[in-house]
Order: sequence, then C-alpha cells, then structure tokens
Amino acid sequence: MATLSPILVQAAQVLCLLLLSPLLTGCIARLEAIIQGRYGPSIFQVYRDILKLFRKQAIIPEPSSWIFRAAPFVACGCYATVATLIPVLTTYPLPGATYGDILGGAFVLALAGFATALAALDSGSQYAHIGSSRAVMVGVLVEPTLIFVFFSVAFITGTDLPYALNAALRHSAADVLRPAHVLAAAAFFMMLLVDTGRIPIESSSATIEFGMIDDARLFEHSGPWMALYKWGGSMKQFLLYTVFLNVLLLPMGLSSSGSVASVAFAIVSLFAKMLALGVVVAAIETTFAKLRLYKITEFIGTGLLVALIAIFAYVVGVG
Repeated sequence: MATLSPILVQAAQVLCLLLLSPLLTGCIARLEAIIQGRYGPSIFQVYRDILKLFRKQAIIPEPSSWIFRAAPFVACGCYATVATLIPVLTTYPLPGATYGDILGGAFVLALAGFATALAALDSGSQYAHIGSSRAVMVGVLVEPTLIFVFFSVAFITGTDLPYALNAALRHSAADVLRPAHVLAAAAFFMMLLVDTGRIPIESSSATIEFGMIDDARLFEHSGPWMALYKWGGSMKQFLLYTVFLNVLLLPMGLSSSGSVASVAFAIVSLFAKMLALGVVVAAIETTFAKLRLYKITEFIGTGLLVALIAIFAYVVGVG
C-alpha cells in the first residue's frame, strides 16, 4: 500500500484546514436553519462568499497604515501554522510538530487575534475600536481558562505536546474518564463556544452593533482582505474543533501509518466528528437565548471555575 511521506501528510493537514473549514461553517449554518424550520443557505455558500469578496476591490481607510493591510495575512498564516502543530490527521508527529507545545499553539492563535485587533484600531473606525476592545476583554478572560485546561490535561497525561496528549489519552480510557479530564474538556467546550462567536455571547452573523464583537473589528475591511478574514474565521473554528476532538475528547480515527487509505479515512473521520459536534453547537445556539454583553464575564467565569475544579480534582485524586 502506498505510503505518503511525512512532508506530504503535513501538507495534507494544512490543505484540510484551508479547504474543509468553509464547508464546516456552511454545514453548521445549514444545521441551524434546519433546527429553526428554515431551508437555509447552501453548505457551499461560504465558498461563494469568499470567492465573491476576492473579486471585489479593497478600500483602504485613509488613516490606516501597513498594519491594516498586513493583519489578514498574519492571521491566516497563524492559523496555517497551528495546523502543523496539532494532530489533525496522524497519531505520530510530523515535521515541525515538536517545535511548539499546546500552549505554543495557543500563543500563535493569540497572535492572530492581536493582529486583527491592532488592524481594527489602525482603521480609525469607532465601531471597529469598540469591537477590538470587546475582543481583547473576552480574550483576557478566556486565555487563563484555557491555560488551566491545558495544565490539568498535562498533569493527567504527563506532557503538554499535542501528539503526546493524543497518544496518552488514546491508550488510557481511564484517563479519558477521570473527573479532572471530563471537567477540563467541559471548560474547553465552553471557551470554544465563546471563541467561535456562538451562544451565549453573540451570533456568528450578528447585525446589531451593540452586540457585535468579532464582526465589529472587520467593519473597515473589504474585498480580498475581508475574504481572508472570513476564511480565517472558518479556519479558527476548524482548529478549535480539532483540538477538542482529537486531543481532548475523541483521540481516535487518526492515521498511524501514513498510507493513502488511512489518511483518507482520517479526513473522513475528522469531518464526521466535526459534524456531530456541529449538531450539538447548532442545537445550543438555536435553543438558548443570547446573554447580554455584561453577562459575558459570568459565563467565562463559570468556565474558569470548572477548569479550576478540574485541577483540584486531579490534586486530591478524585477518580
């Protein structure tokens, strides 16, 4: 059976991120429409929107600088870099995967958010400034929670390398079912809802300025730059789903040999798991009312408390 070289498999991981992330966003939008009793858009609508934006002319705000123009490329580059650090398709580390641990990948994602917030400030738009400040406020609250989540999982498995985390949990069902790990996964899922703009904070397609966070930062972007941001938003969601599924929750279905058949099966398995998670997310977003903006801290604070309890459960040896 034909076996792919590690470099080709690494390229396949990045291509999966680039090509399948808009499809995941489109599938979740369609699922939400079905739950709401609507027909909804095509699952390929995100691709059409991105291509349409690439064909349009970009308008540059007068007070902006090179930061405004470089930020979309920095953000997309960060997302592509994270895809080389985490187990997207294989159980064994690929070239470059050992250059960063799970916290390093989180810092790269934070760099993408920082570049986007900086571009919003550089645009000179008041609404973009509001969205940037809100995003930074949420990030300040979310990042400590994620750090505690990664610490608790690292304590359980004895490592903080994503591939090693995957291997440790894959070979020990007892560790997956430990109360500390279950609580850590629950806290990460809560932060996943926050970072992807789902319930309970805002709608991923919000149109009311007072409730917008991520979309408000992009008010002054247009054309190809807006296309990159739309694409990048789908890539970020894809990466967070991958970490949750392949590192924390269901670390199975990955290729262990690098053969063409096993890599193809890993792609299908990963997307199937993402669709199952998307059903849960769509059901939550559709059936729960949005929280007001000042309630954000309470929700994220609850997630932080769950992550702290996970560490406490590990320290006292529960389970």
